[in-house]
Amino acid sequence: MSNVTLGFIPTPISVPIEDILLSKSIKAHVSSSRKFQQIIASIKEVGMIEPLSVTPSEVGNGGQYVLLDGHLRILALQQLGDTHALCLVATDDESYTYNNRVNRISSIQEHRMICLAIERGVAPEQLAKALAVDISSVRRKIGLLDGICPEAIDLLKDRQFSPELSRALRKMKPMRQVECVELMNSVNNLSVPYAEALLVATPENQLIAGRKPAKLAGLSAEQMSLMEREMGNLQVQYKLVEQTYGQDVLNLVIAKGFLSKLMENEAVRRFISKYQPDLVAEFEAIIATLALDQPHVSERVQASSK
Repeated sequence: MSNVTLGFIPTPISVPIEDILLSKSIKAHVSSSRKFQQIIASIKEVGMIEPLSVTPSEVGNGGQYVLLDGHLRILALQQLGDTHALCLVATDDESYTYNNRVNRISSIQEHRMICLAIERGVAPEQLAKALAVDISSVRRKIGLLDGICPEAIDLLKDRQFSPELSRALRKMKPMRQVECVELMNSVNNLSVPYAEALLVATPENQLIAGRKPAKLAGLSAEQMSLMEREMGNLQVQYKLVEQTYGQDVLNLVIAKGFLSKLMENEAVRRFISKYQPDLVAEFEAIIATLALDQPHVSERVQASSK
């Protein structure tokens, strides 16, 4: 059986802050950032949750460590007047990159964590202090999924979005919620203005009973109706493009390969340059294409479809 070498000593140790050497400089404006203020507030309320990551220093006096991860946390501890920090000691820092891939917590995961904390007896006011946010923000996150259908929740489970997006969605019926979330995911746009635009373009019969469609200042009933139709057409066209995207990419790859071989033939190139010179630039643009979403490609695809 092979032995597995641990990257860290399992038990954290308490290290004097003065014996921890920074591995990078901390910019002066960091202490005024929102993230830093949240770290300060969290340490004040619940203490240090994640220990610092350090490795023994190869230079200087014995007992010193080099800080690998946690520069904002050690700065926060210094400002709070702490003299010691809880640290995880790395056994080898070679080829180790901290925070190389950071998985940001999704909005729904954050909602569930907050709800679980409240179920276990943590007061919303204490959570607000620990997160350095207003109590109203915590309450909005608690009610994030109220009125949202399970299918839409499943589509949003890995995304980050504002509670205001939920406010727009909950005014729609479940089928319309799913339709709008699918469209927002497809275009990778979960912004509140986009959600509100979809709400405005939602027909009255797809809104929750008793709620009238939202109105925009300066728009007449005829303009609202036209907007609804245009949004409906846009959604249909987008779904059609989505269905044929794979085949379009395959056709582009085949065309690119064929034209590359064709233009390598000097006799063919001279013939095309003499009788159809405009095609040379078009063929070279297709050959140079790396992806279908490049601007010059999309323009040519649109032009060829007219």
